[in-house]
Amino acid sequence: MDLKKLSEDFSCASVVANTTRDVNLPGVSAVAATLRRIFFLMFPGCHGFKAIESTNCTEYAEKLLTSIAEEMGQYIKQVLIYKRVEQSRIEGEFINVDDSCNGCAIAITETFMNSLPNVRRMLQEDISAAYDGDPAAMSKLEVVMAYPGLFAITVHRVAHELYKLKVPLLPRVMSEYAHSKTGIDIHPGASIGERFFIDHGTGVVIGETCVIGKNVKIYQGVTLGALSFPKDEKTGALVKGIKRHPNVEDNVVIYAGATILGGNTVIGHDSEIGGNVWLMSSIPPNSRVYNKPPAPTIRSVR
Repeated sequence: MDLKKLSEDFSCASVVANTTRDVNLPGVSAVAATLRRIFFLMFPGCHGFKAIESTNCTEYAEKLLTSIAEEMGQYIKQVLIYKRVEQSRIEGEFINVDDSCNGCAIAITETFMNSLPNVRRMLQEDISAAYDGDPAAMSKLEVVMAYPGLFAITVHRVAHELYKLKVPLLPRVMSEYAHSKTGIDIHPGASIGERFFIDHGTGVVIGETCVIGKNVKIYQGVTLGALSFPKDEKTGALVKGIKRHPNVEDNVVIYAGATILGGNTVIGHDSEIGGNVWLMSSIPPNSRVYNKPPAPTIRSVR
């Protein structure tokens, strides 16, 4: 193995790298560390090493808020600069973006930090939905400390706030971190209402343009995805920015393995979608959709 060549390749222009000379983005581990601080803020004492002293809660929260604001401010500035530099390269004109991006980053960070109280409020509703909807849940603390669905929706609700503020890259890094930890893949663009519960969770996929209402419950292996992607007639590139994924209205339950596809597909409120159902068209409210039960064949082995 030519180790010298490998080390030399670090500075090669064709190698995708994050360096101070080039893009200078926050690393994935740095973003994950800030996410962990947000978890400490949302669920005090649950995701650290020990319980929090009740007399120190206010001081603890203030220190966390300061750290989160400083780190997110720096990350947001870095990704905004990255986006502007990439745009200038495409347009063939280099521009100095540090000053303008700094002002934007400060404003975005302030808006993001101000969104955290509402994120916490929604998460408390999600905890209640999980506890109320799962007979195996013995306490709300168990939901917070042990349920992958709550972990995934917590990251999503944070990433979605950044997505709405048009922050590049960071929301996707966050969502893929949750995906790697839980097996639940929620695009940060998906809009998800209150009291959302993912039971078990592994293999769940929720696409970017999904709109999910309140009090929705889904099980493992559910896909809320897209049909075939349209392409630009001239360039052949995929057309972006269009509605590709379904809407799920309030009070819907979707059982394990169901697949619901298409941007024009609407699952009406108060409906149930059975396990392994495949849908590419809308259904009206108060519907029950199930496959016919399979007919098993039982044979003697003797």
